[in-house]
Amino acid sequence: MKTIYLLTLAILFPFLAFSQNNLESSNDEARISLLAVFPDQISKISEEAKAVLVTKMNLITTKYGIGGNSSNPRFIITANVVELTKDIAPTTPAIYTYNLQLTLYIGDGVEGTLFSSLPISLKGSGKSETKAYIMALKGLDTNDSKYGAFIEEGKTKIIKYYNSKCDFILKEAQSLTSQSKFDEAIGKLTSIPEVCKVCYDKAMDAVAPIYQKQIDKECKLKLAEANNAWNTNQDSTGASNASESLAQIDPNASCFKEAQAFSSKIAKRIQEIDKREWSFKMKEQQDDVDIRKATIKAARDIGVAYGNGPKATVVRYNIRGWW
Repeated sequence: MKTIYLLTLAILFPFLAFSQNNLESSNDEARISLLAVFPDQISKISEEAKAVLVTKMNLITTKYGIGGNSSNPRFIITANVVELTKDIAPTTPAIYTYNLQLTLYIGDGVEGTLFSSLPISLKGSGKSETKAYIMALKGLDTNDSKYGAFIEEGKTKIIKYYNSKCDFILKEAQSLTSQSKFDEAIGKLTSIPEVCKVCYDKAMDAVAPIYQKQIDKECKLKLAEANNAWNTNQDSTGASNASESLAQIDPNASCFKEAQAFSSKIAKRIQEIDKREWSFKMKEQQDDVDIRKATIKAARDIGVAYGNGPKATVVRYNIRGWW
């Protein structure tokens, strides 16, 4: 089985504009990205040559608007290299010349589904095998128009993935919510790119109540932390420690008023013992902000934070049968 192992940390989806899912402008939330990876099983190629090829793949995806530092994508661009011929000139030093067939692949690295492939002929010479390989790979012209159809086919099938799997993704998020795994559920829903309009709208409708549960849960935790800090030291030090937790409470959380009352209690006590006002001020709701957009952005921040957190796992990418 051909597999790729990578440490995943975050969730980011670059932009794609496509037919009925078309968007008028691009932004980070709307985008889909491909992660450029090199299969470990091609051991003959040096690390330097691998780096050249990964850079070339990144240049291609960036040119077509699907590049970026996605840290937990299921969709990848990868490559295989086959030696067609190898010649060694009897000179001093010897000159190595390779004719290579490089094939690029786009696919779903989790389910192992190949979406698109493109064979490319390369030739390179050098005073060592490594230098010859590097020269051949450097000859990959990332501005060639032939990549357009290859990328478009991959993008189209990624859109089809979300359109066909939408209900399944929503059910997975509901299951995670029932287990109180709110941040993970939010991360799954906010990973759906805005370009998949129908599925995206369903996900954003579903994420709002989960987000509310998450901030309510977080509010209780932060309020408890603040109480513990204040009860430990009912002075300016305790007030300062408590404020660190209170400052993180979302104004839309169900216990926000309780947190405000507690903040007022601390302020009153500081006035009594220090004869001064406590300068801390809690977050406030912004009336001029679109609530849905603000909720989506805040929920997305939670999803990204979850991906960047200590629960990051090693993803096993399956590319079996791609070549």
